[in-house]
Formats: sequence, structure tokens, C-alpha cells
Amino acid sequence: MLLANTTCLKKISHSSQQLRVDNIKGSFNGSDILRVIAETPNTPNNFERLFTIHQGYTFDENLIRLVESTNNIIAHGHKFQPNRIETINIENAPKRSVEFLNSPFYKELANDLQERVSKVSREIAIAAFIENVNIKGNIIEYLITSSDDTLKTALIDSLENGKPLPYIKNANDLGDYNVNYGIFDTKTDIKTKVLFLGSNPKAYNIDKLLKFLAKDNSVYLLFFVGVDKDKNISTFLCPVFDKKLLDSTVIISHWAGRNSKGVAQFYGDNIGFIIKNQIINIDEDKAHKFLDKLLSL
Repeated sequence: MLLANTTCLKKISHSSQQLRVDNIKGSFNGSDILRVIAETPNTPNNFERLFTIHQGYTFDENLIRLVESTNNIIAHGHKFQPNRIETINIENAPKRSVEFLNSPFYKELANDLQERVSKVSREIAIAAFIENVNIKGNIIEYLITSSDDTLKTALIDSLENGKPLPYIKNANDLGDYNVNYGIFDTKTDIKTKVLFLGSNPKAYNIDKLLKFLAKDNSVYLLFFVGVDKDKNISTFLCPVFDKKLLDSTVIISHWAGRNSKGVAQFYGDNIGFIIKNQIINIDEDKAHKFLDKLLSL
């Protein structure tokens, strides 16, 4: 079967039949199939790699994007365009990350998150094998960060006893766990990686990232939670500008609206390497080039 992403659906013949997510008619236009996705040619020898990119997004997310493209909907958002001061703050973001790493706050944050994981490690190991990546990520994020003991207890009971999962709604924020240390305002996104499965986790919305980094005390990090085949858990708190992480980051423009710079995604194999090696290396020149690329989108 051809693995192909498309930019839109072929228009249906009667304009009165508005194309909606609950009213899909028509066909794909073969000429509209993307030939390159995330700088990877859409050819058979790359299908396995491309499939892992698609696994990071749900059917509903893909369906909404196709309908929007087909109907030529005007996006409600807008690309973030920083002013001069904000641009300077963004350019200083790699330096702030280095300063945060060298402060006692990095270890404090890493220990805090690790303690939270330790308290629910059994449940995380169960949730990590949920097939739906969206549900899996939301559950693990909630287990680690939530202070709602009632819902958290119900969730733990459901995971341990195979009961239906309670409804969980997480905030659609850049970070899942946000701590302001005064001189550093941190946002940390929690990412789960099943270490023996191929998958490319979603990273972040580029406009949201730049808007946050435009603050003069902002530091953005990723907290990776790795689960191996024996359900052993390993974690690592990694700044967004880590050299290996930047090498693992690809920009996916077609997943975002027209008035957006797009989203980023991580190559899963490199995430496993980062979790295993527990080494941070920030190359500020490389980080600046990466930021320049994001600003130019």
C-alpha cells in the first residue's frame, strides 16, 4: 500500500454539499500527493521512516487538516512575528539554557520530575503500551503532573484493574509542567518513548515555542520518559537546544494551518539514545542557526 500524505481532497461536485469531518466525499487527487515530507522523499525505501512520522498524529488530526485544506478555510491564528526586543530574547535563549543547566534549579527540577515518576512508575509502565499515542501521552502526562487526587486515583484504579479510563483533559500549553524560579521561567514538555518500538513523537508548535522564548527569562525543556520491553523506566530532562536533540528535530509544515510556522517532531531512535546516554551538549552556534530557521518560516 502506498504511504502518501496529501495536501487536500479533490473537491466534491456539488458546492451545496459542504465537505466536513462528518461528511467526507470525493477522492484524492494523485498529483497533490506530497513528494517530500519532513525533507524525506516519499518513496518506497523511506516508507518505514515516513510511517513513524504519521504515527505521531491521530486520524482525527489528519482528517481535520485535510478538510481545512480542501475547503480553503482561513486560519484563525497567525505566525508569531517578534519585535526587536523579543527577537533579542529569542537569540539569547540558548545562553539562558546553559545558565539554567549550571544553576541549582536544573537539578531541582529534574529531581522533582523523577520523584513524580517514581510515585506512579507502575501505572506509567502500563499506560506506555496503550496503542493510541494521544491517549497514552495524555495519561502519562496527567499521572506525572496532576494534583487532582480524586481523578488521579480513579485513573490509577482503571489502569491497574483494566477498567474503562476516566475522561482526562490536559491544557493545550507548550509545557506540561511549568515552574517559575524567578530568574528562570521554565516550561517542560513530557514525552514518552517506548524504547523498543519505532515512533517519532510530536515535539512542539513552533509559534508557541518562539512566543515563549521571546520572554527574557524563559527556558524550555523536554522530560523524556523511556519504557523498555521489561517495563523498566528511565528518564532524562533535556533542554530543547541540546545538540543531539536538534539533530533529531524535523519541521512538519503540512500539519499546521496556513497562518502557522508549523510544528516540530523528533526522530524516535535518537530520543532513545539521548535517554540512554544522559549527556547534555549545547552548541550555541548550532542553536542560533536553528532559531534563525524557525524565525524565517
